[in-house]
Amino acid sequence: MMEWFTDGWAVLQDALFETVVQPLAFSLGFGGILEQAFDATGWFMVGVLQLLVMVLLLRPLERWRAVEPVVDTAAVRTDILYTLIHRLGLFRLALFFLLDPLLQSVLGELRSQGLGTWHLDALWPGVTDIPWVTFVLYLVVFDALAYGLHRAQHHWSWWWALHAVHHSQRQMTMWTDNRNHVLDDMIHAVIWVVVAQAIGMGPGQFVALIALTQLSESFQHANLRCSWGRWGERLWVSPRFHRLHHAIGLGHESSSGVLGGHNFGVLLPWWDMLCGTARFDDPVSPTGIRDQVEEGRDYGRGWWSQQRLGFKRCWEALR
Repeated sequence: MMEWFTDGWAVLQDALFETVVQPLAFSLGFGGILEQAFDATGWFMVGVLQLLVMVLLLRPLERWRAVEPVVDTAAVRTDILYTLIHRLGLFRLALFFLLDPLLQSVLGELRSQGLGTWHLDALWPGVTDIPWVTFVLYLVVFDALAYGLHRAQHHWSWWWALHAVHHSQRQMTMWTDNRNHVLDDMIHAVIWVVVAQAIGMGPGQFVALIALTQLSESFQHANLRCSWGRWGERLWVSPRFHRLHHAIGLGHESSSGVLGGHNFGVLLPWWDMLCGTARFDDPVSPTGIRDQVEEGRDYGRGWWSQQRLGFKRCWEALR
């Protein structure tokens, strides 16, 4: 079944690239980056598949077991815009033109200095090089990395100033995951690419890991009353577990407003349990940011205002 799916995916990617993307690249004068355009075609297809799953599966679930009624539809429409930008590859296209040449230059220089790739799949020959075992290893490594980065976002004031864009959404839905400041996303993207290169992760596995992570995060942010039960909650992050992270005064700050919080796990709650940041006890609490609710602080309504105010807060925190 997996082989059939992989072969079918390759055929579709080739067909889309040859009939649409390649002619478009030549007409726009981008004939010199056809390899990158082919990769972008794959990312686009992954995004379309994710959107189909969200619309056909997650949206009906939200209607069936909603945590709360959605009253701010304009805020949700803004989140949809964020999602389309990210899932259809527009953000990655911007990264390619802005950062990829610099990043490849830095990685090339590191390799020339003898800092080569360490292949994680060669850790235990005959075991860790089995494809599914390798993928699980990568998943665990990157989820631990994601936990650490998420803790940093809530620890350093300048990074929280950017990450607050995400937490300012008071109507959590399946579209909320990609509501992030572009600078925040760029920092994450660079770190993930560097780590993937450092441990020898293949492009196919990297795409699969990103796709799985994004879909799981869309599910976690859904307006969905869902728990995995006493033991399941400790195996994989659920919407209930992650909603507490967005809860005012509980998830991303203490009752006194000090940065910190609980439930930072992205896929696995294990890191929260190991580091003492897990909470499984809260039912359903209002989401948002304390000063947004209590003091009326403006975090922006549309995409542009959220980006502008986020950069302004970050600059003020660094001064």
